[in-house]
Amino acid sequence: MAEEKSKRDSIGMSLKGCRTNNGFVHNEDILEKDPDPSSPGDSPQHSAVGILGPEEPDLKDIQPYAGMPKEVLFRFSSQARYRVPREVLFWLTVTSVLVLIGATIAIIAISPKCLDWWQAGPMYQIYPRSFKDSDKDGNGDLKGAWGRQLSVYGNSSWHFDEIRNQCYFHQFTKEQPDLNFRNPDVQEEIKEIIQFWLAKGVDGFSFEAVKFLLEAEHLRNEIQVTKTQIPDTVTQYSELYHDFTTTQVGMHDIVRNFRHIMDQYSREPGRYRFMGTEAYGDSIDKTMMYYGLPFIQEADFPFNDYLTRLDTPSGDRVFEVITSWMEHIPEGKWPNWMIGGLDRARLTSRLGKEYVNIMNMLLFTLPGTPITYYGEEIGMGNILATNISESYDVDTLLSKSPMQWDNSSNAGFSEGNNTWLPTNLDYHTVNVDVQKTLPRSALKLYQELSLLHDNELLLSRGWFCYLRTENHSVVYTRELDGTDRVFLIILNFGESSLLNLKEVISKIPTRARIRLSTNSANKGSEVDTHAITLDKGEGLILEYNTKNLLHLQTDFRDRCFVSNRACYSSVFNILYSLC
Repeated sequence: MAEEKSKRDSIGMSLKGCRTNNGFVHNEDILEKDPDPSSPGDSPQHSAVGILGPEEPDLKDIQPYAGMPKEVLFRFSSQARYRVPREVLFWLTVTSVLVLIGATIAIIAISPKCLDWWQAGPMYQIYPRSFKDSDKDGNGDLKGAWGRQLSVYGNSSWHFDEIRNQCYFHQFTKEQPDLNFRNPDVQEEIKEIIQFWLAKGVDGFSFEAVKFLLEAEHLRNEIQVTKTQIPDTVTQYSELYHDFTTTQVGMHDIVRNFRHIMDQYSREPGRYRFMGTEAYGDSIDKTMMYYGLPFIQEADFPFNDYLTRLDTPSGDRVFEVITSWMEHIPEGKWPNWMIGGLDRARLTSRLGKEYVNIMNMLLFTLPGTPITYYGEEIGMGNILATNISESYDVDTLLSKSPMQWDNSSNAGFSEGNNTWLPTNLDYHTVNVDVQKTLPRSALKLYQELSLLHDNELLLSRGWFCYLRTENHSVVYTRELDGTDRVFLIILNFGESSLLNLKEVISKIPTRARIRLSTNSANKGSEVDTHAITLDKGEGLILEYNTKNLLHLQTDFRDRCFVSNRACYSSVFNILYSLC
């Protein structure tokens, strides 16, 4: 009897309200019907429904509870009050995903092409033999790639080799024999060398003196500039026309083959391989040919060395160089600027120390890629033409002296007893370590300009509009569609002067903030745009707000340029190309 009673109690506990307890705590909020007063006191009215008959329970007064069997769950889920919210959430999710996908596609479609590494940041050009020596032999550790029927450096371009009992041709020094690029085996060998270094992971190549790659097959004597000159007295390169040894038919085909190799290795995601070429004294028209044709690309850009040819400070000459490049550059191509180079006198020696800062300011505020020759960021100058034992043209070595790192022996370039070229006598004060600690040094300004260039869309993406003035100043703006901020750059290449910007830009605000100045004490202050005093060699980057952008005005349209047009949306904080 006791066993039978225990069994009945167990069944009564587990069947209360047809709810099984599978290890879950029942919802205490579940409503239970009051027992029928006419029925036995401890026997719930609905407790026998699930046991005595196949009828399904009425769930209208019952809420879901933890641990319910799936049959009961399905009954609840089919009710409208649960089904409708579920379907609404489902379609909201689907719609949201589709909207996000569509927005992503739209943003990609209208976004301008991202700037590549060779466009977004400055390039730094070194002469490896003079940059850093770590083995104490007085020479930089990386051997330079020395590229060149008078030689470019003067005297005969033919040299007799006593071992082979033959003459060979060299357009530069005798240590640099010319390769015969008309020979397919030579081209294949060069291709394999390029591929070797690309496979090693280099980001690109700069091809120097490409116009010297081919010579005329007949190799005739070149024609004298002055026909009456006695032939035996012709010893300088400039005394001959070089129609047989430069820019021969087929030269651009070789450059395009180099480009093809770069493109093959650029297929790796995120690893575009840059290619630059050196025009070496060509006219602006010939230089632009190295960009290639509309559907046949050559260089990403030919190196623009026209500013390195300035021998005297002149606002007009700087203006001519800038406008010449921007007016001749093919549509959609990317510009670049250099203020120093391997075979040019250093900036300090050409223009003077007082113009180092404004030339660097010019470099970082023009549209395109700024290229710095090592040492120009600290104002290094040429060395004196003494104690040079090299066989090269002395004039080309004066700008290749060892990098001036600090004021230790050999300017920190080498711990050896001697260096291949002497260091400049001013290295005790003109060096990287000293200028790091000086708040108004050329290096400090260079670093600030580089940071501004990296972080400002106005400089990396904006329009360039040049303005003419009546003095020796170079004035131009950088502006971007979609923003009302404008940078106005003023560079004074003359003596102290007073400039009224109102005469140039009629709607310019009365006050403008100095974003950067060659005189660091002026940074952050304001100037009256009607009367700006500029000292000799002073440069300013002014910032002001206006809705009257110059490139949208008829009077300035022919003076404004942009390489890859983009507009800025302040609402979404993105760039887009459908301006």
